[in-house]
Amino acid sequence: MIRINLLGGERQVKKKVVVFDAGKQLTLACGLVLVLAAAGIGYWYYSLNQASAQVDRDIAEARQEQLRLQSVIREVSAFDAQRAELQQRVSLIQQLRSGQSIPVQLLDTVSKSVPDMLWLTEFEQKGNDVTIQGQSTTLIALSDFVGNLGMSPLLQKPIEIVSSTVETVSPTGGPTTAAGIDLIKFTVKAQLVPNTKGPAAPAGRVGGAAPASAPAPAPGGAR
Repeated sequence: MIRINLLGGERQVKKKVVVFDAGKQLTLACGLVLVLAAAGIGYWYYSLNQASAQVDRDIAEARQEQLRLQSVIREVSAFDAQRAELQQRVSLIQQLRSGQSIPVQLLDTVSKSVPDMLWLTEFEQKGNDVTIQGQSTTLIALSDFVGNLGMSPLLQKPIEIVSSTVETVSPTGGPTTAAGIDLIKFTVKAQLVPNTKGPAAPAGRVGGAAPASAPAPAPGGAR
């Protein structure tokens, strides 16, 4: 005979409790550690790759900057070389100008110092030493010439008359019985002021060679 309980009483459900043994817990813990370690290693590897890529980018930028700076340095070096060359040319031109000014000024001074009845036959400059040779019909003209040279700021005092000789020249084109003319051949030496020293001028004749005969001095003129 079957009996049916119509009251529908509540049944008690037994809860199942999952119990892990020690082996499973250890396995789970080891697996979790391995996952965390793998995640850490992956993140560390990713960070290294990012840092390496950044370093590569920095190196590429540095190389580009180096190339740019090298071109700038080459331009600056070329500019410096051009500037040095220009400065050298300017210095050379200034030296040439300063060297040329002394002989020109000296020749101008000497030419302005020549009095009447006196002419020059040779002019030579070696360093600071100046040698002048010429002829004169009177001693007064020679004295005036030396005095005029002594007034020049280019020459040091005193102006020295190294030699002076008297030579009698017979006039040409006149009677054979005419008296000869006394010419004074002289050599004068002077020195340039040191701060006006220029390159040595080649020896040359100024005013031409002395003529074979000179006009007779005025009557009563000094000799």
